[in-house]
Amino acid sequence: TGRYTARVSAQSLHATRDHVARALGVPPAQVRFVAPDVGGGFGAKNFIYPEQVLIPWAAKRVGRPVKWIAGRGEVFVADHAGRDHQAEAELALDAEGHFLALRIISIANLGAYLEGSAGGVQTFQYAFLPGTVYRIPAIELIVAAVFTNTAPIGVLRGPGYGEAVNIMERLIDAAARQRGFDRAELRRINMPVQTAMPVTNAFGNRIDSGAFPETLDRALAAADVAGFAARRRDSETRGLLRGLGLAYHIKATGGSPSENVDVRFEADGTVSLITGTQTIGQGHETTFPQILADRLGLPNDMIRLAQGDTDLIPLGGGHGSSRATYMGGTAIWRAADIIIEKGRRIAAEALEAAEADIRFEDGRFVVAGTDRTVDLLHVARIARETGDPLDTYYAWTREWMTFPNGAHVVEVEIDRETGEVILAHYTAVDDYGVVVNPMIAAGQAHGAIAQGIGQALLERATYDPRSGQVLAGSFMDYPLPRADDLLPFDLTFNPTRCTTNPLGVKGCGEAGMVGAFPAVTSAILDALTPLGITQIVGPATAYCVWRAIKSAPAKAT
Repeated sequence: TGRYTARVSAQSLHATRDHVARALGVPPAQVRFVAPDVGGGFGAKNFIYPEQVLIPWAAKRVGRPVKWIAGRGEVFVADHAGRDHQAEAELALDAEGHFLALRIISIANLGAYLEGSAGGVQTFQYAFLPGTVYRIPAIELIVAAVFTNTAPIGVLRGPGYGEAVNIMERLIDAAARQRGFDRAELRRINMPVQTAMPVTNAFGNRIDSGAFPETLDRALAAADVAGFAARRRDSETRGLLRGLGLAYHIKATGGSPSENVDVRFEADGTVSLITGTQTIGQGHETTFPQILADRLGLPNDMIRLAQGDTDLIPLGGGHGSSRATYMGGTAIWRAADIIIEKGRRIAAEALEAAEADIRFEDGRFVVAGTDRTVDLLHVARIARETGDPLDTYYAWTREWMTFPNGAHVVEVEIDRETGEVILAHYTAVDDYGVVVNPMIAAGQAHGAIAQGIGQALLERATYDPRSGQVLAGSFMDYPLPRADDLLPFDLTFNPTRCTTNPLGVKGCGEAGMVGAFPAVTSAILDALTPLGITQIVGPATAYCVWRAIKSAPAKAT
C-alpha cells in the first residue's frame, strides 16, 4: 500500500508520526502510529527514539513486519533518565522573615546525548517557577546544562518543577533553623492570599488561582502537627529518631499548547468521542466520556471513547505535563457547546419556535415557558437525515497554563543503628482545581507520591567512577518502591477553581511526585538535625543515612 503502520509504546503519537515521516521522506498521511494500552510513560515515551524510524524503514527494506522490543538493560542506558541537578542556593530574608531575594546557581546534567526537550526542561521549564508559590521580589537563576557520560537525562514526571520546589523548600527549612522561625509560619507569611490572585512572579509568569495558606493550614491540621512532639517522645523511648517534614509544591501544566477532539453521533444512537491525546494509565476512558456526558446530558455509557491511533484524528497534542483533562477536557467541553448551538437551530425548526426561545436542559431542547421538548439524540437523527449532522471537530489552543499545587506533611522514624528510614505518616492536601472524578485524581496522586518517595529513599542510577560503566542496569540493582515500602496516604482536596478554562480544572498527574520528594527529605533532616546533620545528598538510603549518623559531630551523638 505504500503506507507505514507502527504499533508503539508512546505518549505523543502525532508528533512521533510527523518526525518519522520526515525522516523517511514521506508525507505524514503515509504513516500510521497506533498506541495500544501500554501503561505509564512519565515523560520518557513522549519523544522520538531512533528505533521508531529504523523499524518502519527495516520493514519496508525486508518486505515483512518487523518487531523490536528493548531489553531492560537497553532501557537503563538509552531511554530518558531524570533528575540530575547540582545547585547552590541563597535566600535573603528581613528581620520578620519576609523573603527579599533568591539566588540559584545550578548545573544540569544532560547525559551523553540531547534527547527530546531535555535542554528546555533543564533551563526554561526549571526557570518558570523558581520561587514556587512564594512572594520573592528579586530572583537570579543561573543554570548551565552539560554533557556527561551518563544515560540521557530528559523528562520524568514533573521535570524542572520538582527540582525547583525541592531547592525552595530545602532553603526555607534551612532559613527557619538558622533564624529561629517556625517552618510553617515562615512559609505562610510569604504566600499570597487567595484574594490577591492572580499573581505574577519575578519572572513575569502569572498564576491565576490558589489558596496557598489555607491549603497549608488544612494539611497541618489533618496531620495533627500539634501532637508531633508527643509522638517524637514516644519514638525516642523506642530508640528511634523522629522527624516531621513539610513541603508546598506547585507546577505548571505544559506540553503541546493545542488539542483536538472529534465528536460523532452514530446511527445506533451512541456518540463517538475521538481525542488526540491518549491514556497511558490516567483513566481518560472514564474522565473524557464523563465530561462530554455531563455537558450534553447523556448517560456515560452512551459515549464511546476512541484514542491512540493517528488515523482516527489528524492532529493531537499527545499526553504530557498533566495536560490531558485541561486540554482535552476543555476541547471536549467547547465541542459540546458547538453541538448545542447547532442543535438549538434544528430544535427550533422541529418545535416550530424561535431559536431565541430554545433552552438546552439535561439533554433536551425546551421551548421556554412550555412543556414542548425534543431530546438531543432525536435532534441528531434529524440533522443526519437532512445532511447537516451534529458531528463536530474542534481544535483548541490554550493561552495560559494551569497551576496544580498543594501541601504535603510527612513523619518518619529513623533507626540509629541501621539508618533505615520508616515512613510513619503521610498527609497531603492538594488543589487540582475542579476535580472531575475524585477516584481518578486520588489514584494519580497515590502513584505520583509513591514515585516521589522512591526517589527520596531508594532510586539512584550509579556508574563506575573510573570506567563510566552502568552499575545499576537492572531492577536487581536499581530499587523501586514496593507496597511494603509505603503506607496508606491521607489525601484530601482543597479545590480552587482555575479561571483559565471552562471546566475549572488544573491537572493532577505529576503534582504528587513534585511534593513528595522534598517533604520526605524535610522529615529526614528534621529527625537528624538534633545530631548536627543539616544536609544530606539523596537518595536517603539506609547506608546513606547510617553514614551521616556515624559522621555526625561527636558532641551530638
